[in-house]
Formats: sequence, C-alpha cells, structure tokens
Amino acid sequence: MRIDPASHMQPAGSVLPPNDTCELLARRLRTDTQGEVLFDDGSRGRYATDASIYQITPVGAFVPTNERDIATAIDIARDLRVPVLARGGGTSQCGQTTGAALVIDNSKHFRKVLDVNVEEGTATVEPGLVLDHLNAQLKPHGLWYPVDVSTSAQATLGGMAGNNSCGSRSIAYGNMVHNVLGASAWLSSGELVEFGPVGTLGARAAGIAQFVHGLAQEHRDAMAQHWPKVMRRVAGYNLDIFDNQSERPYTADGSVNLAHLLIGAEGTLAYTRSLKLKLAPLPRAKVLGIVNFPTFHAAMDAAQHIVKLGPTAVELVDRTMIELSLANPAFKPTVETALIGKPAAILLVEFSGADKAALLPQLKQLVELMGDLGLPGSVVEMADDARQKNLWEVRKAGLNIMMSLKGDGKPVSFIEDCAVPLEHLAEYTDGLTEVFAKYGSRGTWYAHASVGTLHVRPILDMRADGGAKMRAIAEEASALVRKYKGAFSGEHGDGLCRGEWIEWQFGPAINEAFRAIKQQLDPIGLFNPGKIIDPPRMDDGALFRFAPPTAPKPYRRIELKPVLDWSGWNVNADPVTELTTAPGTGGDSTGGLAKAVEMCNNNGHCRKFDAGTMCPSYRVTRDEQHLTRGRANTLRLALSGQLGADAFTGEAMHDTMDLCVGCKGCKRDCPTGVDMAKMKIEFLDHYKKRHGHTLKDKLVAYMPDYAHRASRMPWLLNLRNRVPGAAWLGEKMLGFSAKRSLPEWRTDTFWRGKDTAAAGLFSDQVSVLAAAARGEKVAVLFVDTFNGTFESENVFAAARVLHAAGYALHTVEKGGGHHCCGRTFLASGMVDEAKVRAGALIDALLPLAQAGVPIVGLEPSCLLTLRDETLVMGFGNKAQVVAKQALLFEEFIARERKAGRFELALKPATAPILLHGHCHQKAFGAVSPIMEVLKLIPGAEPELIESSCCGMAGSFGYEASHFEVSMQMAEASLLPAIRARPDAIVVADGTSCRHQIGDGAQREAVHVAVLLARHMML
Repeated sequence: MRIDPASHMQPAGSVLPPNDTCELLARRLRTDTQGEVLFDDGSRGRYATDASIYQITPVGAFVPTNERDIATAIDIARDLRVPVLARGGGTSQCGQTTGAALVIDNSKHFRKVLDVNVEEGTATVEPGLVLDHLNAQLKPHGLWYPVDVSTSAQATLGGMAGNNSCGSRSIAYGNMVHNVLGASAWLSSGELVEFGPVGTLGARAAGIAQFVHGLAQEHRDAMAQHWPKVMRRVAGYNLDIFDNQSERPYTADGSVNLAHLLIGAEGTLAYTRSLKLKLAPLPRAKVLGIVNFPTFHAAMDAAQHIVKLGPTAVELVDRTMIELSLANPAFKPTVETALIGKPAAILLVEFSGADKAALLPQLKQLVELMGDLGLPGSVVEMADDARQKNLWEVRKAGLNIMMSLKGDGKPVSFIEDCAVPLEHLAEYTDGLTEVFAKYGSRGTWYAHASVGTLHVRPILDMRADGGAKMRAIAEEASALVRKYKGAFSGEHGDGLCRGEWIEWQFGPAINEAFRAIKQQLDPIGLFNPGKIIDPPRMDDGALFRFAPPTAPKPYRRIELKPVLDWSGWNVNADPVTELTTAPGTGGDSTGGLAKAVEMCNNNGHCRKFDAGTMCPSYRVTRDEQHLTRGRANTLRLALSGQLGADAFTGEAMHDTMDLCVGCKGCKRDCPTGVDMAKMKIEFLDHYKKRHGHTLKDKLVAYMPDYAHRASRMPWLLNLRNRVPGAAWLGEKMLGFSAKRSLPEWRTDTFWRGKDTAAAGLFSDQVSVLAAAARGEKVAVLFVDTFNGTFESENVFAAARVLHAAGYALHTVEKGGGHHCCGRTFLASGMVDEAKVRAGALIDALLPLAQAGVPIVGLEPSCLLTLRDETLVMGFGNKAQVVAKQALLFEEFIARERKAGRFELALKPATAPILLHGHCHQKAFGAVSPIMEVLKLIPGAEPELIESSCCGMAGSFGYEASHFEVSMQMAEASLLPAIRARPDAIVVADGTSCRHQIGDGAQREAVHVAVLLARHMML
C-alpha cells in the first residue's frame, strides 16, 4: 500500500498524512480491532465521494463491528494525528463526507434501535440506522420520526443529525434540531459525553454548556444583527441555543438542550454514539391537492397564501422534473395522475390529521383559494392513499430524477438550499433565473415551498468552465439572499460548497465564536477538518470529482473501444434548452461508456431495502463495493485512469463486478439510469479477452449449441446429480457448487416432441403470415434453450393455452437445433459470439415482426434480451422492429385481453397463489401483467412476494464461489415467504428462479403458462 501524499498547499481536510503513518494506522487497526480495514485503492476511491461534486481520497476506510472498535479507532487516529470522518449513507450533497481522513462507515453494523418508549414518544438509536428502517419499526406503535427527508430510504440518522436535515413536512414538525432530545458522543480526547438538557449534564458537558453560553452572551448584538431569522438556517454551529434567533425555537418551553449544539455540526465536534429522538403520532389520514400552474412565478407567489390553510407540506415540482418523470417508465403513470394539461409547475399540498373526512373540507378550501387567485379548475384532488404514496415517491426522487440529464452538463448543487421568507419567494426565484441566464444556464427547481427553501441547481459542465460560473452565480445569489433577508444554507449543510460562505453570512465575530466552539470540543482538530472552520474555496478545482483542465490533475478518460453501443450517452447538451447533439458526438474516448458510468451522482438510491430489485448483492453484504454506486464509482475511476494502467481489466475491478447478478434492477430503479447489468457485460468481455475463459465459462456459454446433442444421452450427464462424490469432483474441476443440483437433462425436449406432443398446435411460417394478413389471431412462440431443453412442458402448456384461445402459432428453428438469443454468451463475457446467435435469431424473426406478428417468449431473461441488449449490438433498425413485437407470455395475454381478443374458459382456483417476479420482469414493468393473467382464473387472489433477486441469476447461483451469497439473497424474503404458505401454488416464470425455489424450499414452482393450462376447461 503506497499513498501519494497531496501537496502541502491544499486546503485543510484534503492533505494526506505521510505514507508510513497511513501504513501504521492500517496495521494497528487490523491488530487492535475486529472491524474491516479497507486501505486498497479501490476502497479509498469508493469512499472519496459523496453526492456532491467533490472528490477527496481518504487515508482509508474502516467499518467497525462494535463500539470498542470505534473508540479504539479514535484513539489510534489521535495518537497518529490522522483525522477521522464519520460517515453514514454517504449521500451528503455539499461534500461533508469527503476528506483526507480515516473514514469510519457506521452504516453496516451500527443500525439498531436501542430503545423505544411509546408512552414518552422517544426512541434511542445508533447513528447508522436508516430513517425508513426506524419508521418501519415504529409503525406498529402508531409513531414515526417526522423529519421525512427525500432520501429516507438511505439516509442514516447520524448523517441527518450532522446536517440538521429538514424534510418536506418541516412546516409542521421542524428540522432535525427540533426533534433530537439527546446524544451520546465521543470527543477527540476519547471521552464519552452525554449531551442533553442543561439541567441534567455531567461535569464535562456542563463545562461545554457554560463556555457556549458565555460566547452567546458575548456576541448577543452580532447575533441579533447577522443571524438569519428563518427556520431553515443550518449553517455554522447552533450558538443560538442560548439566545434563540429562529422563527421556531429549538424547544417548546424555551429550555436549552446541549445536544442541539451537535446537530448540524457535520461531525466536526464529536463522534456520535447514539441519538435520543422525539417521535410524533403517525398521521392516520392524509389528503393531497395538486395545484397546476401556468407559470413558475404563479406557483411561487401562491405559496405564501396556501400555507395559511394549515397544510403539513407544500412541495414544488417544476416543468423539467415533470418532463423527466414522464420520460421514466417507473414514474410516468404516477405523474400523469397529477397533471391538468401541461403545467409549468405543480405544488403538492398535503393536509393530515386523525380523520380523512375532516380533511376533505381543507381540500375544498384549497380549490376555493385557487379560484380566488384566478386559477379555477387547477387542483387535482387526491384522497386515495395509494395514489398519494406513489406521487410522494416520485417527489422524493426529484433530485435524482433531475440528475438524469445526459451530457457533461449536470444540475450542480451549491446554492440549492437558500431559504427566503415566503413573501419574497417569487421575486427571489425571478432574480435567480435572470442570474442563470446571464451565465448561459438555467435552473432545475423543486422546493419546500412551505418554508421558502428552494432546491435549485443551475446546469453546469464541471469538466470545463463550470467552476468559474459556479462562483459567479453564488456571489450574485448571495446578494439576493441578503436583499430578501434569507439564509444561504437552508437544509443540506455547509460542507465544501458553502463552508466559505459562513463568515459572509454571520460576520467575522460570530465566525470566530464558531472557531472557539470547535477549539473547545476538538482542540486537536481530529474530526472532519476543513468543514465549517477553515473551509476551502468552493471552486477549488483540485477538489472536484471532474477536475477541470486547469487543475493539477485534470479529469481525463482512457482510450477504449466498447463492444456494445454506448453512443446514446456520448452526447453534449445545451444547458438552457437541454437539446442534445447526435449520438456519438460527445467526445468520449470510450465511445460513451464512461459518460454512461458518470451518470451515477452517488445519490445512494441503490442502498434501499424496500420493495423492488436494486441492489440484491448490497442487501446481503451491506458492502459499498457490492453496490451499484460502488461499482459505478470504481468503473469511473478505472475509466479515467485514477486506479492505474489497465485497471479496467484488472482483478480489483473483477472483484468489484463479481457479485453483480445482472438483475437489471438499476435499469428501472436508478433515477439517473445507471444500467450496471449492461456495464458488467461490457466489462466482462474486455476482462475475459485479457485473461481468457475458463472451462466453466465455456460450458455455460455454449449450452445452446450443444444442448440438442447432450439431450440424446441425459443418463450420462445426469450422473453428476446422482453418483456420490461426482458433485464434489465437479466443484473442484469446474467450479459448480456441490451443494447445488444442476438441471436435469432429458430426451423429450420440445424440438423432439413438437410433432407428437404438440401435433396440430404449430403452423409453418407461410401459413402464419397469411393468417396475419387476413387479420386473424397469430403469434410466434419463441422457444428458448432452457424451457425447450429442460422444461418442455412449459412450452407445450403455453402452446395449448394460446391455441385454445384461437391463435395460430409458429416457432422459428434452424437446422440441427434452435435459435438462441445469446444470453448465455453475454453472461460469460463473449459478446462477439452473442452477436452471432442474436443476429441469426433477429433475421429469422424479422419477416414475422415486419408483418406485425407478436413474438411471445416464456423465459424473461431470453425474451427481454430482444428488447434490451440486442438494441446495442449494432443490428440497426431490424433489432428495433423485432423488439417492438417481443412480449412475454403474460404481457401478450394481458394486452390481447385488454383489446378484447383473448378469451379462455378456466376452472376455479383450488389453492392460494404466490407469485415471485423474475428480476428482468420487474426491470421492464412486466410483473403487473402476470397478476392480471393469474386473476383470469376464477376465484384466484394472487399475492406478489415482495422480494429482490432470488439469488440464482442464471449461472451465478450454481457457482461454488457464489453459493453462500446466492442463498442469502433467497433467504432475505423469497424462501421465508414460500415456507410460510405451504398450501399455496408458487408461480415463477424464471427458470433459475424455479430451480432456486426447488433447492431452497423443496417446493415446486410453476410457470404461469402451466398454471393456466391446468385450469383450462377440457
């Protein structure tokens, strides 16, 4: 381990200690603690960034397993004079969690609820606990923690305390500081101190309180003159706990709580051990009014009037966010329910209380108010809970949605949290819009309009002149903030981008008082240096993730010829119109791959654990390396040469990509569109070309080629599953886990049985094309390798169902075998071979697709390859033609039934039905059609198992090196749900999913086609 020390001229918090110090630190941590010590280049790179524009390589990362680990790490760091930086989800937007320090990651192990007192309405938690996870545990008690930040699925309570987070409903509940009752924290001396109400403090804490009180008295006049009087002021330290300056006092009775000094301190004063939180009763009912505005100004001007109705939230969504949401298939259906025409902006106005009926009159008052303001008919009234929840989820994803703009220019966070009094909101936004135009940009807006906090990000190219424009815009924005008596930092903290504005905001005297507080609690400057006290310039290019040409080490991409087509990302965009240049014109030396990777802005959305797919490997490991964000960061560093020559095809990169199961969850769930499954295919091809393919790779990849021949002697190949010791030998020789059964080969494949078992069900291509021309019901049944070879009954069942519904069927074949989509070759890093197979399949399907014949598939991973990977293989328009006709079996039936073309007599259900959705079905929004099709069975009430990846993921779960992780994925939710319902029929369309369920739960899972066939009236 060798670390290149930074220049001594760099700002505080960005200078690495000498190499021998770093090496000694790593050795002592490994010797004296039980935690994970991560000092390799890849790990340091993954912890060098947060959700801001900044990047500072840390000394190393440390993942403690117990409190003793943390205390010991602080002691060692103090001995060696190495700074310490506490980190939660790493989603700070101002650079708070970047620094040349020992980064201690609390999010993996320090995530427990230590105590809940329902009667008093309090909870004590560890700092690494995620907000949504806390609220899930509080819900049965009818309580919640109401600081509902938009990143609630990944934001940790410790990070929220460090930033003094606020949330959409702060107008009703206040900021983080209003909802913290106490804190236990280590000082840099190693002392563990309890912070709480001043009357309960111990000697050390009482001394701190006395010191801060003296500072507050000394600076009373300066505070009265310079301190922002708005609630949304989170800059600096909370010196005003002893002399309240906020429109909402920190405590209801005016008492002083010393814990509030740590809130918003960004980890610079102490290291949090635990937090005592004030809970609130969970609102029993909510209603939502969505006000559609013809102009942005009208929306801003209306906010001051709407808040007088007593809402719990008033949130802005501007036209840019609306359009980006409409372009995202995950958000489009929800957003459409909120719109009346094409508004320039909408405000989400929420009312909550104990009874929904009592809230409806408040909605009517909102409607009347908008009429009085000259906007009759502008309100969508939404009382349905599910529709409200869906819309709030889109609003919560707003920041990340806005970051999905293609090209090097991105909305940049640095003035986004300025807060101004509501009566000045419209004028302030007008003035800021003029500033953006002056510098050739425009802002993307969304806001907590209820409290005058604006999330606005001008679009800048930080690789070029973005830094200079950023400073100029910030200086003019600050003048507007001062004019309207607002706060420059209103929610997301100071960090690196707003730290230097603290003195501007408060004046030199108060700034020196802040320095005195830092000196009192952390006299050696151990904790997170360079934040709040002695911060760097916000536009120091050396600290940017994408360092400009003028920086000592400018950001550059390596030369690379991709095997997939990434040209759609290789574009430039106009920051005002957002119009992009033609694909391939963006100047990316990697053909667009790097730009696609750089779409990851570190927002951490992939760290979620709720319903959905992303990210299964992180869910079981909780390691930053095995996270979509972690992989994207490592790819970015490798593609920009920051991890050394040939890093892109090195072993460290392979280890990082290894647990990506290609679920495609990020393709749908990532708000910025990072498609890690496709990136893994690209990487694996380059890696294997350098290092070669193993025998296991070839056995998996070429299965479609040899399957027909292998099925002639199934008895021989099946010996592996039956002869003692054969599985063990196979693991040693090939790498397939001995703990896992392999699919059973059989002679009665679909292709051998078609003329007998499926007699009369299939027609030749000429007949089907003729029937299509006559307007009759037709379809091509795409028979994949897995269903055709190992589970031919699925194909026959599908054929019988479609034939009974009146469809003339055809299937494409080739001499001596069948057509393959190339899936197994893609998974094995053989893109060229995949292109040969996929190209032949597309050519075979093209005449049928051109005639409008639907192409119906049974295996999600195979059929959906036609709608995904084949579109970036260089096949041109013919791949698009085929993709438009490609449908999964259940998608086809659901579509045909909606059009009135599908009718089938079915027998009633005889048992409950559980459905597990294949990852690719989830990624393409194809789970709902399965539910619709299952409901065709009379009396059926199918239940969807809320699960991520089953853990098999094609060949992934068969491999010995992945077996344990595979089973952990399955045990996370899927297998327990199945075991809990022994009476249920389990439906799973994925071949590997059915195998996992059979191995892990000893239960049969069937394809939806089989279940329909079993219920057909004879």
